[in-house]
Amino acid sequence: MNFKTYERKNYLPIAEIAVIVALALVPLFVSFPYRVNIFLSWEGAYRMSQGELPFRDFGTPLGGMYWVIPAIFFKLFGVKMITLVKAQVFINIISGLAFRSILKSMEVQPGTRFLSVLLYCLSFSFFNFWPWYNHTVIVYEFIALAFLLKAITRERSRWTIAWLVLAAFFTCCSFFTKQDAGAMAILLSFALLIYIAWQERRWRPLLVYTASLAVIFLLFILPFLKYGFGYWFNHGQAPHSARISMFEIVDEFFSGSQWIKFYLFLILVLLVIRFAGWKQLWQKKREMLFLLLTVGILGEAAVFQVTSYVPPDNNIFFHSFAIAFILSQLALLLPVNLNKLQVVGAFSLGIIVWWSSVYWKYIQQIAERALPSSHATVSPTGENIVNKKTYIIASEDTTDIPMSEWKFSGLKTFDKIYMPAPTVDGIKRLMAMDVVKQKKPLKVLNMSELTPLAVEIPFTLERGSEYPLWYHLGVGMFNKQAEMFEQKIANHEYDLVIFEYIPTLNNFYPFRVRDSLLQHYNKVDSFMAPRRGGTKGTIEIYIP
Repeated sequence: MNFKTYERKNYLPIAEIAVIVALALVPLFVSFPYRVNIFLSWEGAYRMSQGELPFRDFGTPLGGMYWVIPAIFFKLFGVKMITLVKAQVFINIISGLAFRSILKSMEVQPGTRFLSVLLYCLSFSFFNFWPWYNHTVIVYEFIALAFLLKAITRERSRWTIAWLVLAAFFTCCSFFTKQDAGAMAILLSFALLIYIAWQERRWRPLLVYTASLAVIFLLFILPFLKYGFGYWFNHGQAPHSARISMFEIVDEFFSGSQWIKFYLFLILVLLVIRFAGWKQLWQKKREMLFLLLTVGILGEAAVFQVTSYVPPDNNIFFHSFAIAFILSQLALLLPVNLNKLQVVGAFSLGIIVWWSSVYWKYIQQIAERALPSSHATVSPTGENIVNKKTYIIASEDTTDIPMSEWKFSGLKTFDKIYMPAPTVDGIKRLMAMDVVKQKKPLKVLNMSELTPLAVEIPFTLERGSEYPLWYHLGVGMFNKQAEMFEQKIANHEYDLVIFEYIPTLNNFYPFRVRDSLLQHYNKVDSFMAPRRGGTKGTIEIYIP
């Protein structure tokens, strides 16, 4: 074995793992501004770390698997918000290793595999510092696909059935995190298994996976049927509204989705060049599996961008699969050795520049000091200046607090998390209220994103299948729950109510509950919610 072969076979795999781990660990060394909507991750993980279960102790349109990893980390490292970041570090490492395993099963060459892993980490993992269900659901899916592909691409072994069972388990984990991506994970898995069954006349993997999936589904569902599982878990039935619209999916695909369509075009071109016909491709097992996987992921991304539209870039996992497939095909057509370190280095630089937007925002302020830009509207000679910075005269939002003026609260659960100064000052006033300082058991309704106050005040969260974890009317709770809270407010059952009023969001916290509070309670304080931009809100404090 010559030095270059040794170098290729040993250093690139090590480099893949190093990239996955190194980029995942970055968040451990920084502090964070308060993340909008992260309250949902904190409270679900907190409740589960205290022994509560979804559907039995709180209602949720999501599945409980979303909170399992953060809940375990709360047990290990405490119920601080920063613990969520540590949980996400673990999720990102597992995510990268699952993607790498998928590529190994597809026999992607080391150079292409390294480039694809680098792209995956930069484009999908690196900026995900916090657990979020639209990300976690995809990670579970990729773990499932990693086990599934190990089972159907390798020689039969004593581990084959175990891999299939694990694939079924993590497919269920995906579905019981969020239904849309979870359902697409099931469809994609069946597509791969049916191809193997048809092409190789090997039906056992399909049967084992199907039976395992059915049994695990029942184990997930049956214990919770008596707690209103069918009411809470959103599959489009009343009072939920369906998220799937074929017109919206088709409309978004043809009016946007430029990258998805571009990749599909390149894949088609490469297949036409490489294969004389469909039958020739069908007989190439790994290439056909890789094609089914890649096109399936692209199709999933096209649907996911409509059914799960927050945040707007939650479907960009497709880039890595598409690039891995395209580079694998190009390597067979072009006289370029993609395993050579010089080529890998050049392509890596290209990927780093391509995805510079992911990391540039973290060094932007430093660069701006070194290369200052002018915001002046008038030149020293008195001439009007029109450039990219000045050609639009926009009204400045003077209510936004610059992040340079955000500060830490000093509360344990908000360790390493900084918030707008008015928010911190408001929390301190709340903690200094007589009703809080009495330290007697309080009955509190906290309809705000400051969910860690349950630990800081402290107070016991209401439990039961009738109580929603999430107060977004029409999404996480419905009129039935709103009426329940209104009745409790009318009866003055709460010693303290914390309510977040966000007028620009459609009942993110129910406006009708706030109307009831204004009628039956006294508003004694209000302060800025830890939000910026067009969804700014106000935290309001009420007592009887």
